[in-house]
Amino acid sequence: MTAASNRTVLVLNGPNLNLLGKREPHIYGSTTLTDVEQRLRALADELGLTVEFRQSNWEGQIIDWIQEARERGTGILINPAGFTSTSIAILDALLASERPIVEVHVTNIHKREEFRHMSYVSKAADAVIAGAGPHGYELGLRHLDTLLGNAQPSA
Repeated sequence: MTAASNRTVLVLNGPNLNLLGKREPHIYGSTTLTDVEQRLRALADELGLTVEFRQSNWEGQIIDWIQEARERGTGILINPAGFTSTSIAILDALLASERPIVEVHVTNIHKREEFRHMSYVSKAADAVIAGAGPHGYELGLRHLDTLLGNAQPSA
């Protein structure tokens, strides 16, 4: 099955995103990961996509899910969170996935501490959305729809 013929997007969320809306709301806001999931499911229905929404604090679990996407021919929307600037293993899995990838961050990582500015994941991503808050997930899903060959890019 080719990526263009599969209407499934795997949404992967890294460490501590289960605390979204509770942890440092002055930085991350009050929207929870459950809120993000509900919004993405509604948008996916509108776009004719299927969303599989997952979160893990374990690097190996995220790598397993990326490898699963390779086998199933799905697109990947990933917020690697704390693994953004630390995980070469996630980068390697993404590079091997041969799937469309959009990286998303709730905050603008380039306006934060210097160690957050570098993203290994960006080296594999087709697009990066940072600083749009939780809405960035929706922007990322719309772009993945385009990358999957199911919509035309905006001019």
